[in-house]
Amino acid sequence: MLSDFAAQLVSRGGFEGGFLLTLAMIMGHALGDYPLQGDFLAIGKNRHLDVTKLFGGEGGPKGFWIHALTAHSLVQAGIVWLITGSATLAVVELVIHWIIDFVRCEKWISFNVDQGLHIACKAIYAVILINAIHLPLG
Repeated sequence: MLSDFAAQLVSRGGFEGGFLLTLAMIMGHALGDYPLQGDFLAIGKNRHLDVTKLFGGEGGPKGFWIHALTAHSLVQAGIVWLITGSATLAVVELVIHWIIDFVRCEKWISFNVDQGLHIACKAIYAVILINAIHLPLG
């Protein structure tokens, strides 16, 4: 079930509805990647960074990066879910956001490519919704 907000934009259809829905998700992404992420997740999600300052000078739990990366991806998925009302797109966002951030932390892609991929995902989600591509949306 789409959120009322997303349903209104989808009902507009075309470029306008898709653009506004994409814009809303990009705004949500900016909130999730910057003010809502903080050092705890931004540093903690990268398995190559020293997390001792996050744990009062002691090393963090083994595999902490997996928890931090997953928590950050869950925040992003929650934002997509709140904006679109689609649990399916939220799960897709969780998985894709996790993978994109992992490959950036591995330095396989740059920060700019990372952000471009996240934005492209939001545009694809909007296209799926605007064009009524059938997914289980609940």
